[in-house]
Amino acid sequence: MIFDGEENDPFPVEDCLFAETFCQDTVYSLCGQDLKIRQVFGGNLGVAAPVWESALQLCCYFEEQSLELRGKRIIELGAGTGVVGILAARMGAVVTLTDLPLVLPQLQSNISANMPPSGWPNTYPTVLPLSWGEDQMNFPSDWDLVLGADIVYLSETYPLLVETLAHLCQSGSLVYLSSKMRKEHGTQRFYEDYLPGKFNVELVHHDEIQNINIYRASLK
Repeated sequence: MIFDGEENDPFPVEDCLFAETFCQDTVYSLCGQDLKIRQVFGGNLGVAAPVWESALQLCCYFEEQSLELRGKRIIELGAGTGVVGILAARMGAVVTLTDLPLVLPQLQSNISANMPPSGWPNTYPTVLPLSWGEDQMNFPSDWDLVLGADIVYLSETYPLLVETLAHLCQSGSLVYLSSKMRKEHGTQRFYEDYLPGKFNVELVHHDEIQNINIYRASLK
């Protein structure tokens, strides 16, 4: 469920993170948690600015499957607004959210806005820059879950993403990727040709109306 946050806006528009931007504040009710997410448009964030439907469906999938996140060590790739990782942290996971450096202020802002009144049930979420295929070696390989929502859309990044996932999953991590299946971006090709080269891949959810798939993968 989504509630428009404009009427009782907890974040004044003038407090936007970047010059010449506009912000949209929305409350998302997910897994029994109300998340106040600010989307910053016009700050050169591009695809990192919006909350994508794939992210919301991944959150709903976790609820439908009653997936236990408490105590899990989770890293999110291409976190954007942070809605998936923040939800996981609110549910008791130890979460690291990653994206390109320009996106990190938006992530930090949304994390701060969503701290529970009694504090985070586990640890304060960590925010770090991560460029696929370049600096994944700076990260450990013993995560419980590796998450990504709508991060499969640039074909030139597909080998880099697989390389990054392979490093992060060396100790048996499970990967959950939620994607809008865009023909123009060859998204299906990533899951049929690139990811299976190193991973066992299983389609676990398909939304025919939104054309969104959720895949679970594990390193071969």
